[in-house]
Amino acid sequence: MLYETITIRSFERGLRFVRGEFTDVLAPGRTRLWAWQRLWRKVRVQVVDLRANYLVDPQLDVIARSGALADIAEVVDLGDRERAFVTIDGRLDRVLTPGLTVVWTAFGDVRLERITVDEVRLDRSDLSAVLATYSGSQAVEQLLVPTRHVGLVYRDGELVEQLRPGRYGFWKDVARMTLLTLDLRETLLEVVGQELMTKDRVTLRVNATLTYRVADVVRLAAVADWSQSLYREAQLALRGSVGTRDLDGILADKAGFADELAGAVRARAGELGIQLISLGVRDVILPGDMKELLNKVTEARKAAEAAVITRREETAAMRSQANTARLLADNPTLMRMRELEVLERVARDSDLTVVLGEKGLSDQVLKLL
Repeated sequence: MLYETITIRSFERGLRFVRGEFTDVLAPGRTRLWAWQRLWRKVRVQVVDLRANYLVDPQLDVIARSGALADIAEVVDLGDRERAFVTIDGRLDRVLTPGLTVVWTAFGDVRLERITVDEVRLDRSDLSAVLATYSGSQAVEQLLVPTRHVGLVYRDGELVEQLRPGRYGFWKDVARMTLLTLDLRETLLEVVGQELMTKDRVTLRVNATLTYRVADVVRLAAVADWSQSLYREAQLALRGSVGTRDLDGILADKAGFADELAGAVRARAGELGIQLISLGVRDVILPGDMKELLNKVTEARKAAEAAVITRREETAAMRSQANTARLLADNPTLMRMRELEVLERVARDSDLTVVLGEKGLSDQVLKLL
């Protein structure tokens, strides 16, 4: 064949290479490539599709710097602290990172936005669209702060920003970014009792419950393990408070005991950046032999109280009888009425018929009774 016909359509361009080096760009149409050109001059034409939006070629730097693409492409050469957003037909298409990129502009509405990354955080209203693209997810790190939390952002180990709940983006390969999230909701902490000794040498275990919330996020973030620190302070407060009270005082005044604990823990919690909401004593656990002894003491105490009540009732009954006897002795008529009530009760509760006539007969019946 003497020649080869190359057809370049309207949405295509031809890149001509001679002896392996780029020379020029061929416009849409037909081009004849003669056999001697291909054999002796090593001419070849590479047809590229402008709809692909980007030019990919091993000689991209040579092609871009030749100036032959001025009317049909945008050459973007980004430095280390530069980024670019490519929007095609109103839609974000790609996030460009440092390096050389050729974007075709002859086909479609192509817009470029170059920025510097002096600010590591990417503050854009279309952050979701940026992260939805593959290039965006590779260039931008996503940090998520959950609801009712606060986020502390550290840049190369230094606190730089506090974030409210939401999704945020930070440029990669600019600085080492770390996110620490803290829960702002009320949190419950169970303090499991250890073996403690009271003032009167009784060994027991006390379980307490703490309710707290984060008050100062910056101060709290400075503590390596603030939850463990709060737990340890609560245990120390338990040990100190139990050691200054006897067993009866603890059992009789749990509310006062809990208030004393809360006062001891609250000051230290404030230093950690924590607000103590409440502290309650849930359980006071005694050894088995101590339980048995307390049960016996309680039983003896109740028995003594029952005996006192019985004696009190007997005394009251005897006092009432004495008052009644004195009243009857001072009032013969009342005594007579009392006698008749007794006779009526006897007659009602038996088959005995009582007939009272003369005074002498009634006196004899009364003597019999």
